[in-house]
Amino acid sequence: MSGGGMGRGGDDSARPVEVAVRRSGGAMVLAVRGDLDLDSFEPLCAALNEAVRQDASLVVVDMSQVTFCDSSTMNVLLRADADLGPGRLRIAAPSPFVARLFGLVGLQMVLPLRDTVEEALAGSEDLA
Repeated sequence: MSGGGMGRGGDDSARPVEVAVRRSGGAMVLAVRGDLDLDSFEPLCAALNEAVRQDASLVVVDMSQVTFCDSSTMNVLLRADADLGPGRLRIAAPSPFVARLFGLVGLQMVLPLRDTVEEALAGSEDLA
């Protein structure tokens, strides 16, 4: 079995991962783009670790441009949620793939999905 294409029909033309970080009040918004898997999630992991290091009051992960993710991405998000503390990690604007995966594994019970970044940011002033 060849590596890298599993779950994508053997297509090894994965989109590279980019994470754009911006501040919104006391919150950090991480806009993620690309295909997240075991070989490519490091930019997301690094951004989440930096948010933990900076003790961000709220971290919103915008997943609208994520075209693929696997269980390694779920583990990164769960670890960040534990490191940040209850309610401080919010997942926003999931792409159809991300929303379906969250639904299949029941992850939205732990990390509820918000329809938009604005919805995820709502009430963030109270966390500062």
